[in-house]
Amino acid sequence: MGYKVSPYISFRDGAAEALDFYRSVLGGRLDITRMGDMPSPDLPESDRDKVMHGQLDLENGFVLMASDTPSDMEFDAGQRVSVTLFGDDGPELSELFDRLAEGGSVVEPYAQAPWGDYFGMLTDRFGVFWMLNASSGRPD
Repeated sequence: MGYKVSPYISFRDGAAEALDFYRSVLGGRLDITRMGDMPSPDLPESDRDKVMHGQLDLENGFVLMASDTPSDMEFDAGQRVSVTLFGDDGPELSELFDRLAEGGSVVEPYAQAPWGDYFGMLTDRFGVFWMLNASSGRPD
């Protein structure tokens, strides 16, 4: 199988501080990409330092991810944790995306993202929010 499963925590603000705290408690290696690191001419200045994606890789193989919510998006405090499938097998993750979306609703279609990976978001038929990301391989 070409994917892993990880929890993904959404914050209005404060993802970097939370991830740094989790690293101080759990150890591991922390990588953070800021919203301002991505090409986006419409990005408000107030969002440039927010976390687009933070990933804490623990020595035991567990991965914890988090991000801040852009100011132009609604923040749902009841939907703070989602499930993420990520890996390098684009066709497999594309198939999983389609299967999870059956009876649910697609939030963002599974397609090539600005960072080059294939990415999509959906809510399954049970109301669980999912994000899928393939670092290589076309989805079809």
